[in-house]
Amino acid sequence: MQRFSKTYQVENISGFKRQMLQWAQQFREVVFLESNNYKAKYSTHQAVLAFDAFTLLQTDYFNAFDQLKEYQNNTNDWLFGYLTYNLKNDVERLKSNNFDGLNFPDLLFFQPKKLIFFEDDLVRFEYLGMCDDEMDDDFQQIISTEIVKSDQQQKINVESKLTFNEYEAGFQKVISHIQRGDIYEANYCMEFFAENVQLNSNDLFWKLNEISEPPFACFAKFNKHFVMSASPERYIKKDGLKIISQPIKGTAKRGTNEEEDILLKQNLASNKKEQSENVMIVDLVRNDLSKTAIKASVQVEELFGIYTFKQVHQMISTVVSEVSTDQNPVDIIKSTFPMGSMTGAPKLSAMKIIEEVEKTKRGLYSGAIGYFSPDNNFDFNVVIRTILYNQENKYASFSVGSAVTINANATDEYNECLLKAQAMQKVLQQC
Repeated sequence: MQRFSKTYQVENISGFKRQMLQWAQQFREVVFLESNNYKAKYSTHQAVLAFDAFTLLQTDYFNAFDQLKEYQNNTNDWLFGYLTYNLKNDVERLKSNNFDGLNFPDLLFFQPKKLIFFEDDLVRFEYLGMCDDEMDDDFQQIISTEIVKSDQQQKINVESKLTFNEYEAGFQKVISHIQRGDIYEANYCMEFFAENVQLNSNDLFWKLNEISEPPFACFAKFNKHFVMSASPERYIKKDGLKIISQPIKGTAKRGTNEEEDILLKQNLASNKKEQSENVMIVDLVRNDLSKTAIKASVQVEELFGIYTFKQVHQMISTVVSEVSTDQNPVDIIKSTFPMGSMTGAPKLSAMKIIEEVEKTKRGLYSGAIGYFSPDNNFDFNVVIRTILYNQENKYASFSVGSAVTINANATDEYNECLLKAQAMQKVLQQC
């Protein structure tokens, strides 16, 4: 079905975005991807809003990638949605029996009737032919929308699923697997949660985004399920015949002044433990990309790049490959899923051990949110630094993790988790 477009000039883009997202809450399915104007080599859209589903695929993990492949092939249009970590059970013969308080469907994608793209002070509306006559009216409704800020005085009690002693017991199990040679590294995660809460998800997203201003921020609404993400990490992107993956491994806090900040950044860049964690995942990503790549096309474009965000410094590497014109986009994703930065190495063994030692199902955490374009390109983030919310059962949750290697110690890894949890804990407790 054909899309029609119209471009509008907006004086106050940041204000328009807030009005737009407030206005979009009336729709069942909404995905807003926000780059915070982060200028990077592989940036695509400054921001995009997809909403008002025309068609939709929602399923559990069984044959999920095959169903997505068929849906993407047949639709031949923009699709926005998510892949949960539980899809590992479709990729490999695995299962998940841990507690899940959020109950997101394992996979959900929709074809939006309406899209809004942002470029500097211009907004481009791209609507399907059935509703292209609504563009002017929708634009006028957005610019006249009043922002509803949270007036909740609710005290939210954020709890951890693990005490330090429980975390340490799981950590020691991971170490014992490393010592036995079962794995080299595992990403060990823990959940923080709040029960019986009513959240203004839209307001919460903007508060979280202001703290971090990351390149892969996302707000999403899937009926009663909400996502408020301040992700700094790209999982995988297809641009023409080029595939790009940018795993993050290595974290350092920001300094209290410029001198301390520079020192912390230099220490991260030269930290052998962080480098060893990063290179293990780079090797894993290289191996994953080689499954669909043209021979000898897998390259490490950047190793141990240090990037600074408002909350932390991160070590990011970039791995690329080339694929043939007949390579299916969904097969590329399936062959690399779940991403190595959130599992460990070797991946299959790490996923089995993660399931043993973690207390809760990851669900959408450490999955991916993004889109397919009509020309068979795609771009997905890694769902980290993310608050997830089930409005129906009033359960909110976020998880954090760190890479455990042979040289790791429980106290340092636990503290790294607490550092990553700070922004999300802060915005929830300010509700």
